[in-house]
Amino acid sequence: MNKVRIAPTPSGYLHIGNVLSFALTAALAEREQASILLRIDDMDQQRANAAYVEDVFDTLNFLELPWHEGPRNMQEFTAEWSQVHRMSLYHEALSSLHQSGKLFACNCSRSQIKALSADESYPGTCCHKAIEFDEADVNWRLQTPKSEIVLVNKWLQDKKTAALPASMQSFVVRKKDGKPAYQLSSVIDDVHFGITHIVRGMDLWPSTLAQLYLAKVLPAEAFTNVQFYHHGLIAGADGQKLSKSAGDTSVKHSREQGLKPQQVYQSIADTLGLNEAVNNWQQLAEAFWAIQPHGQ
Repeated sequence: MNKVRIAPTPSGYLHIGNVLSFALTAALAEREQASILLRIDDMDQQRANAAYVEDVFDTLNFLELPWHEGPRNMQEFTAEWSQVHRMSLYHEALSSLHQSGKLFACNCSRSQIKALSADESYPGTCCHKAIEFDEADVNWRLQTPKSEIVLVNKWLQDKKTAALPASMQSFVVRKKDGKPAYQLSSVIDDVHFGITHIVRGMDLWPSTLAQLYLAKVLPAEAFTNVQFYHHGLIAGADGQKLSKSAGDTSVKHSREQGLKPQQVYQSIADTLGLNEAVNNWQQLAEAFWAIQPHGQ
């Protein structure tokens, strides 16, 4: 059975860019007769908080976005669905990678990497230092050949090959606090829940390539078979990618201003320049696909 997922990170209030991605996910699910999983990625406990988790439910319910599997409220999320309940799966994958000899330990700080690399991509500083894995304050990084080519299954398109970008060379799979990094936990979750299709913003294209490479190394064949759709982003007034905030792009702000769901959807369509009347997530997705049928 086909399955998609809505996977917000509770690090801020959801904005209209998140809504676009959720609407496209729901519409793809409808086309593929897929079920929808709500998965809230709360691994970063320092940034996640209860208000942001609650905002996920408030936003989905307010905008009448459907999901079939996953928590329905904060109580269910905390009791059964938080990523802390799947920690054994992540550690099992980390142990497998460690035993395979594909990892190395790194004690570089972000500031050190930034000083050595203008684009903040990892310069390979610790690749051959043989730092002990159990040393305090170290990341675990995955060895990534610079010539590595990754195969991506694109929804409604032919397969595409792409090189692992500089930003994802030797990417982190376990953080200094001992917790799994996003790239690893996301792959393990998608495999665990049987995800077959993933909708993402184009800003996550590098993550897709990194995760597909990781799936090949693990190995996790189910993930390498996932079909991806990467959509263009909604830019803020400054032309940059939207960030989670309590500002005027958040759905919370719209609700508090008294806007109706159809007004939120219409504002997204107007921001995208779709020039169509849009009242719900189905109409927003169809209007968007008219200009980006295959993503970017």
